[in-house]
Amino acid sequence: MIRTRSWTAACAQALGTGRGLALALPALWLVLVVVWQLTCPLATDESMGLRIATCAAFLIAVVCLVHGVRLGAARELRLVQEVADAAQRVLLRPPPPRVDGLTVAAGQLCAGRGAAVGGDLYEVMATRHGVRVVMGDVRGHGLGALGAVAALLGSFREAAHDEPDLAGVLRRLERALQRHLRERARAEHPACCPGEPESPLAEEFVTVLLLEIRADGTVLALNCGHPWPYRLCGGAEALLPGDPLPPLGSFPLPAELPLQYCTRLLPGEALCLHTDGAEDARDRAGRFFRLQEVLARAALDTPLSPAAVIHCVQRELLRHTGGRLADDVALMVLRNDRVRVPAQPGAVPAAQAGR
Repeated sequence: MIRTRSWTAACAQALGTGRGLALALPALWLVLVVVWQLTCPLATDESMGLRIATCAAFLIAVVCLVHGVRLGAARELRLVQEVADAAQRVLLRPPPPRVDGLTVAAGQLCAGRGAAVGGDLYEVMATRHGVRVVMGDVRGHGLGALGAVAALLGSFREAAHDEPDLAGVLRRLERALQRHLRERARAEHPACCPGEPESPLAEEFVTVLLLEIRADGTVLALNCGHPWPYRLCGGAEALLPGDPLPPLGSFPLPAELPLQYCTRLLPGEALCLHTDGAEDARDRAGRFFRLQEVLARAALDTPLSPAAVIHCVQRELLRHTGGRLADDVALMVLRNDRVRVPAQPGAVPAAQAGR
């Protein structure tokens, strides 16, 4: 943290120094021209040559000053973009192309103008319990949602390895979110009395989808208010294994968190996870984006490429909305490239997993 702050301070100091030099010289030249015009007797000479020289000096000074202002703004914009890109790589890092026999691709489109990160989160990790995946959507978008995204991703990256079942992972995420909301409430309302509500942050919530993909392709899930994924196999099948739980932060989790059986992902088949910004996107006429149809067309390619599916959906989504997104959109596609294996003795049957 100290190194990061020092680097940021050094960048800001260098930026200020460069901007000062870019503005000081043309400003000094402009001052000299004005002083010449007001105090020098030759400035009142009626000869055309001096008038032309004075006008040229003024013009050069103004052009240099405007150029210095634009140059400083460009430097500041580049610095901000570098910081945003670094934050995105650390916070919402790209998933590895292969995770324990699964080919993975992910992408994000931010609704905030000029934003590189928003309120969507995703991560995939290989653990001794299976491949575990999280996809989430923080209420709102843009920079205001980054704190919750950081808290949830940090908790998931630890809990995915530590917790033997998905229920434990979900409870860890809930505790991390509650800590984040309490800290924000104390920071924004330091004089708040203990007996009063901490802050309007009680209305904050996060939709979360947790998946566990086992060695035989069995996909188990815990869903807190998030859209269910699509299964891609020559088309796009919407998976609806059951009613989801309420989003995290709106209500406490129930005492029992039964796993829900989603599907068995066979070799060559894929799952597409997404946030609700994809299906809720509208065009100028108010028509919703038909995500399932776009996925079905993209899934016709053989072999199915997760990266190509992501690019296809993003391209069609931007075309549908005219580039004006109302909400952040995150996508993740996972294709099973494992060899075909029989169902494991300890696999959870579909009839029992939903109980």
